[in-house]
Amino acid sequence: MIDFLDLKEVNRPHEPALRAAFDRVLASGWYILGQEVETFEQAFASYCGAAHCVGVANGLEALHLVLRAWGIGPGDEVIVPANTFVATWLAVSHAGARPVPVEPVAEGFNIDPARIEQAITLRTRAILPVHLYGEVAAMDEITAIAARHGLRVLEDAAQAHGASHKGRRAGTLGDAAGFSFYPGKNLGALGDGGAVVTDDADLAARLRMLRNYGSEVKYHHAVAGYNARLDDLQAAFLSAKLPQLDADNAHRRALAARYRAQLEGVPGIVLPVDVAGGQSAWHLHVIRSERRDALAAGLRARGIGTMVHYPVPPHLQPAYASLGLAAGRFPLTERLHREVLSLPLGPTMPLEAVDAVATAIRELARGH
Repeated sequence: MIDFLDLKEVNRPHEPALRAAFDRVLASGWYILGQEVETFEQAFASYCGAAHCVGVANGLEALHLVLRAWGIGPGDEVIVPANTFVATWLAVSHAGARPVPVEPVAEGFNIDPARIEQAITLRTRAILPVHLYGEVAAMDEITAIAARHGLRVLEDAAQAHGASHKGRRAGTLGDAAGFSFYPGKNLGALGDGGAVVTDDADLAARLRMLRNYGSEVKYHHAVAGYNARLDDLQAAFLSAKLPQLDADNAHRRALAARYRAQLEGVPGIVLPVDVAGGQSAWHLHVIRSERRDALAAGLRARGIGTMVHYPVPPHLQPAYASLGLAAGRFPLTERLHREVLSLPLGPTMPLEAVDAVATAIRELARGH
């Protein structure tokens, strides 16, 4: 049996540090916005190469609060990828603005810069690219477009902890970035958690108010804020795991390279594209197949777990029916959602497990 991802195994090497973190927080008597949060914020900002980190409740809130802090709201538009998890769109909707989807590049998964400019209107206030599956979007082109039109750039880096482009970490390539620490992420908590990183001191200060009921001083509320705080226990767990992130990502890259070596040229299988100048975090290893469902069923019958990220694109979700974006409007996105299949990959997965998965895929491809 090869699990898609075994979180118990992922966290097992960290168990002594995690238990020590729990004991430290329990003994402190301070569980919300305490020293553990400050310590993690400083460490993660340093890791990313950013001046500021603001811990928040989850990745969705990280994106939402930035849009709120920028004053984006009703009547405004934010350009988003058509091909992404729905949380990217939800952040825009929660701010009261309208998500404007743009198709991905033809040979990859991330938003196509060549199509962004066509989607800009007088209402556009920001571009929200996603580093999907851990691969950094085309940020040089995206930030150039934003500069020409006076737009903000908010990176959705929820899947890109430790990814980089030309030596700069994901999270430092736009005006701000939102991260998720959902347990299955490259840097995962033992519950929900998120953060914003930015070099903008004013934005960071506003975010600290917004996450805490709009308050800088207890019981005094400067703005109508939210309860969107990262708690000290999750911050302590993240601090315990952060030193291992680069080594974990290196192992993910080794697994991905082994997949490529064994699956290159297999009929009917499209492998992920390596982007020039980028180093993916390999949050997911996603292949494409026109016979995706049959392939997944065949692998499942052989005891190999897979997942589909994601079966239904945001524009076809009932939650966004009011936008009137009918099937066929974004054909590249819709094709991806019919074909993508995420293979097993994780920081504790043995390299030899790739051999078994690849052998099964080759056998199934021959059978078809």
